[in-house]
Amino acid sequence: MSQEKNVCSMGKQSIELKTPVYIRESASIVGTKEGQGPLAELFDMIGEDDMFGCDSWEEAESSLQKDAVFLALNKAGMKKEEIRYIFAGDLLGQSIASSFGLASYEIPLIGMYGACSTCGLTLSMGAMAVSGGFAEHVLCVTSSHFASAEKEFRFPLGYGNQRPLSASWTVTGSGAFLLSGDKGTKARAKITGITTGKIMDYGLKDSQNMGACMAPAACDTIYNNLKDFGRKPSDYDKIITGDLGTVGQHALLDLLNEKDVDIAGQHMDCGIEIYDAKEQDTHAGGSGCGCSAVTLSAYILKKIEEGVWKRVLFVPTGALLSKTSFNEGQTVPGIAHGVVIEAIGEGEA
Repeated sequence: MSQEKNVCSMGKQSIELKTPVYIRESASIVGTKEGQGPLAELFDMIGEDDMFGCDSWEEAESSLQKDAVFLALNKAGMKKEEIRYIFAGDLLGQSIASSFGLASYEIPLIGMYGACSTCGLTLSMGAMAVSGGFAEHVLCVTSSHFASAEKEFRFPLGYGNQRPLSASWTVTGSGAFLLSGDKGTKARAKITGITTGKIMDYGLKDSQNMGACMAPAACDTIYNNLKDFGRKPSDYDKIITGDLGTVGQHALLDLLNEKDVDIAGQHMDCGIEIYDAKEQDTHAGGSGCGCSAVTLSAYILKKIEEGVWKRVLFVPTGALLSKTSFNEGQTVPGIAHGVVIEAIGEGEA
């Protein structure tokens, strides 16, 4: 089938995949805190401690990605030699969690960075590669680790700083997704559309309030997805952001209301779902590349498989800051990447 028939540009930011790309299998690995939360029973693996048998936080995060890929391949009954590309990224400088964690697989690696939106970015690019005929099977992987992220962007744990109530808790976890052009024996879901986000900067500079920094980007991507596809919020069973938490959720709903778009009945945020607000002290909720990735693999895809949700808009969100930009007084721009994920119809799987 020609590329023109497989892909159709929609509006200014979106792509419709005429022939869907299938999420053949996935895997999720999380740390101890996530393993005490409400989604605990759904994760494939929970670490006994957050070092995962390693000597540093960074090595621990690399091991998360390595093990997540191993689990995904094993669950799919596939070998690494069958994978054409890995699309991967993380929060650390030069994406060292991905490069050190995935090197031993010897699979061509396309490194990606979208901050906490990286899961949406890797799924988007992986789906494009498969739909465009450039690969039959690809892996999309991302991760984050609370301790390595605090060390990278804020304060090492030994500093013992206090966190404001607007701060979110970086999820320790990794999610891996195997995308294919065919269903195999049984795929979990299918990707039918993509809305690539734009950088949105409202001039915020508070690195301890990522939800507020990312909400404008989530608003823009959701609004343009609805516009490009000619859909209403009710056309989705859920519109799921990745990392806004409670503060960012309020900001997102307010921003969309200003555009006469009401998603209150459909909205869900992975950062709110992954922790128990009453029992776990995470302030505004969860964040990090691993937040949306493990929630998608363990919870969202399960709901789609069970037929509870037929179509969701998955929108991981990222705050584009670094130690350099923050220390130089720069703002914290945001970005969000949307992926339309649908259930596989009867007779299709």
